[in-house]
Amino acid sequence: MKNRLFVAYKPPFISSNAFLSKIKKRYGVKKAGFSGTLDPFAKGILIIAFGSYTKLFRFFKKSPKVYRATLWLGAKSETLDIENVSFIKKTLPFDKQKIKDTLLSFKGENRYTPPKFCAKKIDGKRAYELARDNKEINLKEVNSFIYEIKLINYSHPFVTFEATVSEGTYIRSLANMIAKKLKTYGTLSSLERLREGEFIYEDEKPLNPIRYLKTKENFTTLSKENIINGKKIFIKDLTYKEDGIYHLIFDEFFTIIEVKEGRVKYILNHIPLEYE
Repeated sequence: MKNRLFVAYKPPFISSNAFLSKIKKRYGVKKAGFSGTLDPFAKGILIIAFGSYTKLFRFFKKSPKVYRATLWLGAKSETLDIENVSFIKKTLPFDKQKIKDTLLSFKGENRYTPPKFCAKKIDGKRAYELARDNKEINLKEVNSFIYEIKLINYSHPFVTFEATVSEGTYIRSLANMIAKKLKTYGTLSSLERLREGEFIYEDEKPLNPIRYLKTKENFTTLSKENIINGKKIFIKDLTYKEDGIYHLIFDEFFTIIEVKEGRVKYILNHIPLEYE
């Protein structure tokens, strides 16, 4: 299969790029990509695409995201994970309700500076790469939304919680803020991504990309052959004429178009439908 969309499960302590290389070798493909970089420390789902499906990542519904994390109270680490623990402060146990209330206090919108050891790109390089080289890093504050957050287990000094969050949320920063509110240090001893939108791990089975598109389906009076050949689409040729990004589905392929101020243009054309 030349084109394929599926969800893989990345183990901890390997970069997303290195993991993709293993996937490419296993499937014998050259063109592949992933969406939603996981830090090397983290494990969990990674959306993988082969062939022309690599062009679709920006059109997929990938939010909200669900993570499960374990916060180690009293442990201090510059990277906010167990790779660089420099100090462990003895911390007395908390009342379980105190832990629950603290977690719930972060539900809603939060504004903070991302951790410098993160996968965010700065001038083409990952922030964690610059941080490891002791380069100066200036990261802008970000807004993120916590839809749900709940305690899974508390066995002092470890707090395991699950959070449903918006795209762009840094769980290590969230964990650090939780520890600070409890007036102690804190670092993650485990981080797992469980879900991105409707994407979950299902043994790498091929997925129908149409199911995951955030674009709206539109319809045209033009023939399949017209679309394959890239014939110009006029607004009168469409059922829905409002501004927006749409997809057109035919028997064995689909096309993504943009309608803007009464004009229509192709964004991606003749993407094969392969998922079986």
